[in-house]
Amino acid sequence: SRKMKITSTALSLLFLGNAQAFLPSHRRSTFHFLTTSGNNLGDTFSKTRLHYRNETVTDAQEIQDEISVKTIIFSELGLDHNAISLFGKGRMGTTGDKTLLGGKGANLAEMSRIGLSVPPGFTITTECCKQFCGVWNNEIPAELWEEVLESLKTVEEDMGRTFGDPENPLLLSVRSGAAVSMPGMMDTVLNLGMNDAVVEGLAKKSNNSRFAWDSYRRFLEMFGNVVLEIPRRLFEEEIENVKAQFDVSEDSDLTAFQLKIVVGRFKGVYTKMNLSFPVDVTEQLELAIGAVFKGWIGHRAVKYRDVENIRNLLGTAVNVQAMVFGNMGETSGTGVCFTRNPNNGDNKLFGEFLVNAQGEDVVAGIRTPRPISELESVMPDVFKEFKRNAAILEEFYADMQDIEFSIQEGTLFMLQTRNGKRCGEA
Repeated sequence: SRKMKITSTALSLLFLGNAQAFLPSHRRSTFHFLTTSGNNLGDTFSKTRLHYRNETVTDAQEIQDEISVKTIIFSELGLDHNAISLFGKGRMGTTGDKTLLGGKGANLAEMSRIGLSVPPGFTITTECCKQFCGVWNNEIPAELWEEVLESLKTVEEDMGRTFGDPENPLLLSVRSGAAVSMPGMMDTVLNLGMNDAVVEGLAKKSNNSRFAWDSYRRFLEMFGNVVLEIPRRLFEEEIENVKAQFDVSEDSDLTAFQLKIVVGRFKGVYTKMNLSFPVDVTEQLELAIGAVFKGWIGHRAVKYRDVENIRNLLGTAVNVQAMVFGNMGETSGTGVCFTRNPNNGDNKLFGEFLVNAQGEDVVAGIRTPRPISELESVMPDVFKEFKRNAAILEEFYADMQDIEFSIQEGTLFMLQTRNGKRCGEA
């Protein structure tokens, strides 16, 4: 394969940041680079983590002369930049470039950079979307998929959980995010990584069976609708039938036993559509990433871009992120909030939240959200931290922010921020 020489200065920087990656084991065939910006090296250089195996490396000179850089692999796939960027509290992210990471991915990287509590994850760039919808023929190349799995290992390490492990499961969200906001036009899959074994393990580990089965039924509906294109109304009909059967008015009032029935009914929807639900969690992830990419060329998204005159974008990025749960009980919740009133510009938080809920509940109209001001009396410490974070984000972006957040058992997580839209008076 083609080789690329690394200058002595750059090689020295790589060793400074990653001596442990080179020295404990001198074996490699291909070096895999996941690049993150260096705190004290500026934008010129970067710290690079290396994964290597097989072929013996005898000394540093051979590394310098013969190292096979991942950039070469990506260029052969038609990419001009690294395909994946890691994020999470304490991680710097490769860049804040919305063109490559999309608005959501760039903001996750930037929130990580300024030290806010962001669940760990990684962003697959918009370049990959362009190639996926073009020359890759709607398939993820083996080289990119290997990088996805390597990045997933980093998320597992950060969370102390394992994807697909019933004893200690890690669940993921898979979200789209283009450089320009397209509300309601792109796709999201939450609670990815669920199956019959994982739901039992999650119930045991969380000591909350209702939470586990509620997460499972949500995943079955979202995966079926977004990935397999099953009409959402078929799932809604089934849950409404169960609620009527047990004389329950709200989804949140369903018990663990009743949610198990809902899960069975949702599986029946797959069967009626002659579709099978993939129990292999890595297959779930691959299908979900592909579905988000394909959503870029879906009818809704294309029509929206035409109407809004959005042109010259590469595609959507895919953000794969560790799930945090707002539906784990009365000390958990989720919400959306502007840092100022978007109607008149008042310097007061303006938003809504729900206790014991996940993000889609706030906007779906299933339950009535509460004004953000009431969070101070419900969870005073969380509200204090959220107010502080809102001020930090306003100062960082020098603009009013539109924030999404979740609270898991009293711990606040920042999920997204973007410059807020407002009316003329504001």
